[in-house]
Amino acid sequence: MASTSVSLTLPVLPLDDEVVLPGMVVPLDLSDAEVRAAVEAAQAAAGTGSGKPRVLLVPRIDGTYAGTGVLGTVEQVGRLSDGDPGALIRGRGRVRIGAGTTGPGAALWVEGESVDEQEPEPLPGAVVELVTEYKALATSWLKKRGAWQVVDRVQQIEGVSALADNSGYSPFLTVAQKVELLETVDPVARLRLAVRRLSDHLAEQDVAESIAKDVQDGVDKQQREFLLRRQLDAVRKELRELNGENGGKDGEETDDYRARVEAADLPEKVREAALKEVEKLERSSDQSPEGSWIRTWLDTVLELPWNERTEDAYDIRGARAVLDAEHAGLSDVKDRITEYLAVRKRRGERGLGVIGGRRGGAVLALVGPPGVGKTSLGQSVAHAMGREFVRVALGGVRDEAEIRGHRRTYVGALPGRIVRAIKEAGSMNPVVLLDEIDKVGSDFRGDPAAALLEVLDPAQNHTFRDHYLEVELDLSDVVFLATANVLEAVPEALADRMEIVRLDGYTEDEKVVIARDHLLPRQLERAGLAADEVALEDAALRRLAGEYTREAGVRTLERSLARLLRKVAAQNELGERDLPLTVGPDDLRGLIGRPHHVPESAQDPAERRTAVPGVATGLAVTGAGGDVLFVEASLADPETGAAGLTLTGQLGDVMKESAQIALSFLRSHGAELELPVADLKDRGVHIHFPAGAVPKDGPSAGITMTTALASLLSGRQVRTDVAMTGEVSLTGRVLPIGGVKQKLLAAHRAGLTTVIIPKRNEADLDDVPAEVLEGLEVHPVTDVRQVLELALAPAEVSFTKAA
Repeated sequence: MASTSVSLTLPVLPLDDEVVLPGMVVPLDLSDAEVRAAVEAAQAAAGTGSGKPRVLLVPRIDGTYAGTGVLGTVEQVGRLSDGDPGALIRGRGRVRIGAGTTGPGAALWVEGESVDEQEPEPLPGAVVELVTEYKALATSWLKKRGAWQVVDRVQQIEGVSALADNSGYSPFLTVAQKVELLETVDPVARLRLAVRRLSDHLAEQDVAESIAKDVQDGVDKQQREFLLRRQLDAVRKELRELNGENGGKDGEETDDYRARVEAADLPEKVREAALKEVEKLERSSDQSPEGSWIRTWLDTVLELPWNERTEDAYDIRGARAVLDAEHAGLSDVKDRITEYLAVRKRRGERGLGVIGGRRGGAVLALVGPPGVGKTSLGQSVAHAMGREFVRVALGGVRDEAEIRGHRRTYVGALPGRIVRAIKEAGSMNPVVLLDEIDKVGSDFRGDPAAALLEVLDPAQNHTFRDHYLEVELDLSDVVFLATANVLEAVPEALADRMEIVRLDGYTEDEKVVIARDHLLPRQLERAGLAADEVALEDAALRRLAGEYTREAGVRTLERSLARLLRKVAAQNELGERDLPLTVGPDDLRGLIGRPHHVPESAQDPAERRTAVPGVATGLAVTGAGGDVLFVEASLADPETGAAGLTLTGQLGDVMKESAQIALSFLRSHGAELELPVADLKDRGVHIHFPAGAVPKDGPSAGITMTTALASLLSGRQVRTDVAMTGEVSLTGRVLPIGGVKQKLLAAHRAGLTTVIIPKRNEADLDDVPAEVLEGLEVHPVTDVRQVLELALAPAEVSFTKAA
């Protein structure tokens, strides 16, 4: 394709961020000084000739002029549509810009060479296809914009160069793209570039239209659904009013879960989860079962006291006074609870209440026999702190979902007991008593004790997640108290997360105080009697506690009081007894019958269990507290019985091993102890623990079995006032055991006066009440020989009694 050049000298009209291509007609504002100077210079130069004034239209981008401009003729000078002076300029052809020169006026003059573009005749087939493609694309774009008049003008353009330059009108082209079109001299290359730009723009426009259509469809659907639901609400309202139901505004507010969630004081994450469920509820139909599940979940979330808390009443002296008023004795437990409250108070005062998103604090586990007041102590702690109290019974719970909740995929799913306790308390900081934590079982449905690990760990429970709620619940400000009868039944990992506080039982003096100050007033009210109508002497209460009941707690004592008062009320109604009445110790037999537990010391010496050789008194700890345990030993006739050791009484493996150790020690040290151990070789040894229906285990009966066998072999009786506890080794050492306090309390209740314990348990005597130690003579020992010396009666006394 050939082109010719003509030298030109023209004033420059700069175009800031704008490009004019040949063939375009553009209005320019003469208010701009440079534009006005260029037009006036062109008019001055044209004044000497007959042609129209000519200017050089040059794009100026960021202060830099392009290398190619457009020769433009000033077609008309006048006013623009807004009234400002303007000029109408038509682009004629491309000009390559050369050096600057001088000319009339204030404009910048340059020399340039015009480019006369010649197109081949006829056009090649490829160019014809390119022209057709451009016109098709331009027509499609113009039709979308509704420019039907322009469509006809584009179709009438024949030249390749003019068609390519026509794309300069396209508003979607950037200034850089228009400059590229301007500087592309070859018409075919320029048209190809214009086709590519237009094609890319149409593709982007199609994608944008598709997205806009999808958005519009979604909006239309939401608007339609909103309208239909409003109509449905209106229909339901009319139906309620027609049927006389309580509809109207209250019913609408109840059904409007979105308004309830937005109005509720919820944590941010909980609010987001609730709003998502509301959106699901709005999209679901009334017949869908999912709707009822979502409503139940939303009701549960809205009923939880997310930001409700009670103010702690940290009056430590008042708290101790509450504990003393509601419980007699248990000074160690009261001290520990008082320490716990004092530490929480000081942490709160010094700004240490919340550290790292969680609150500090121990989980107290109250361990002790039944009836000692573990549950009521939890109520007293809540009373002393001014908090709500909730009791969670865990006895017999075998399903892990009872703690963590059921997943919502199940029909009838509910949150776990912990969440329900928070809901019941109505605050996020109640006192929660986990009652009977040692009775938790496990089966194929999971291990609830394992689920409690997170609940009772102060380092984890600030992010507790219930399976039903599926949102984090902060339990760090909840005071957890656990109760158990047997600590060994609690899993080790769970016990490690709790601070153990032991309640070992009450002395007789404490029981008398509890019965007089707490139990008797309550049972008088239940029996319909006034406080001045029936009174019990302290001696009568002491006999009730010592001879009619023998327990670590006071439940049976309370039942005995209730039975006595019922008898008095019935006799008064029958006219057999007048009121007021004062009950003494001698009146008890006539009211509630004979005593059930007579101390060994009160029985006739010939009727005591230890009146014959081979019977010793031991001490044990059971789930009901400390207890007295008798051990009986006998030797079989060598002619009728088989040699060996026989054990009866439902003994565990550890206790059976203790019996073997006791027998082995006597066989190896019989000569030293002056015992006829030759009898042990050919005769069978039988050791029996009475109360055979009760399982027994543990090593603490070792010295008791050794003493019973030594008594049997020596023919010397065991002293009736002596009880003992301790583990025995093969060398005769007495090893330490547990439960010393409970065992001494049991010995004191049974009327025994002398107790033998291991020397290494001597420090445990500090926990035993002073009144118990005053009534007992405690002998710490290190060797079995000391035990036999203390426990066995002298031989001559035994022989005299036998004779």
